[in-house]
Amino acid sequence: MKRFTYLLTFLLLSVIIFSGCMNPENTGLSSDHSNHSPELTVAAAADLKFAFTEIGKLFEKATNSKLIFSFGSTGQLTDQIENGAPFDVIAAANIEYVDRLRSKNMIIDDTQQIYGVGRIGLATLKTNPIEVQTLNDLLKPEIKKIAIANPEHAPYGIAARQALESAGLWEKVKEKLVYGKNISDTLILIETGNADAGIIALSISKNEKINFYLIDDTLHTPIKQAIAVVKGTKQEDLARSFINYVNSKEGRAIMKKYGFILPEEN
Repeated sequence: MKRFTYLLTFLLLSVIIFSGCMNPENTGLSSDHSNHSPELTVAAAADLKFAFTEIGKLFEKATNSKLIFSFGSTGQLTDQIENGAPFDVIAAANIEYVDRLRSKNMIIDDTQQIYGVGRIGLATLKTNPIEVQTLNDLLKPEIKKIAIANPEHAPYGIAARQALESAGLWEKVKEKLVYGKNISDTLILIETGNADAGIIALSISKNEKINFYLIDDTLHTPIKQAIAVVKGTKQEDLARSFINYVNSKEGRAIMKKYGFILPEEN
């Protein structure tokens, strides 16, 4: 009889413990996933890598959200959106690409804003004995390879080509050119020694390995950079909030830190 009583007690305890383990409150599971942070996917020009990474951390903390950045060439990112890539926000290095998306009814019109104007400059490794401070220095015979972002789809590459053309140097240095997929890739070409010099964005020039000299911005079209919410997003409110944060006091302080000219300063 005692053995039967012990067995019955054991079975009852097992049922109670098992039921408790299956309770979502005890397991930390939630049937409505209310503890999950909302995610926002941002297609961002490569020149924004450092600035937006810093802004993103502050925005995530302020909104309890998660940002997923895809940094790359603005032209290629625009092509991806046109082909259905599920981005929530496009932050372009050239307003013309956002205008292109707007003309195709692919962004929410009233969200489009200018968030900064970029600058370009000459970059060389500090270990490189060849001095390159002006565009004319690119003519030096010791300079065998010059890196710029591909002007076919990268706004900073377009600006580099315009500057070289304005200075009357494009045809003279064309055979020396090597092309990065985007402005970050262009910097890598210089850092790895695959180019003796290059033209990169000021925003990615804070690098202990390189020398950097600004190029006169009258030699190229202003690099007006625009941002907008992509039509069809399921996170419109959060996307709008991110754009507002980029252009907030906190966001603009970071953009200025990385060398961007603010909209009101242009």
